[in-house]
Amino acid sequence: MTPLARSELPVDTAALARFLIGKLLVRKLPEGVVSGRIVETEAYVIGDAAGHAYGGMTARNRSLFLERGHAYVYLVYGVSYMLNVSSEAPGIGAGVLIRALEPLEGVMIMARNRGTERLRDLARGPGRLAAALSIDRSLDGLDLCEKGPLWLGCDDREPGKIGKSVRIGISRDAERTLRFYLRSSPFVSGPKSLNG
Repeated sequence: MTPLARSELPVDTAALARFLIGKLLVRKLPEGVVSGRIVETEAYVIGDAAGHAYGGMTARNRSLFLERGHAYVYLVYGVSYMLNVSSEAPGIGAGVLIRALEPLEGVMIMARNRGTERLRDLARGPGRLAAALSIDRSLDGLDLCEKGPLWLGCDDREPGKIGKSVRIGISRDAERTLRFYLRSSPFVSGPKSLNG
């Protein structure tokens, strides 16, 4: 398992969202290493009304405007953290939401963090994923292309067939097919109608 080099990351949000399917997300915690294979992403492209960068840069979304490969972490509804990857050239706001993982390493740590032992539900959905990996705002702005507390990696495994659908849980620009997922994975979130 090696870190993804920034030069490997497409400088295009939708292309990056597809590229990240099958890649690894690694979290180093005091109690051990937790990792999973990315099986679902959503792209929030330049000028996307559903994206947090749509209204321009603010103190809260500054990380979306960093060079591709940095973490943007935010809290939704005061309950769940969401992990995004900045996806364009520096100064251009756009990102990829990491929606689901297939747990690989540190499963017992994830289960403790989530309060469930159901493997399928440990990191299926972006809020569950963040809880399983203890991701919070302290990781906002982190460079995910170098080993540290949270990073993106790869191995030799091919991802398999990748599906595409509309995004989940948004009302603006909702018709755009910018959600990518691993077709054969039981760890993908969302309704079955979107996962064919």
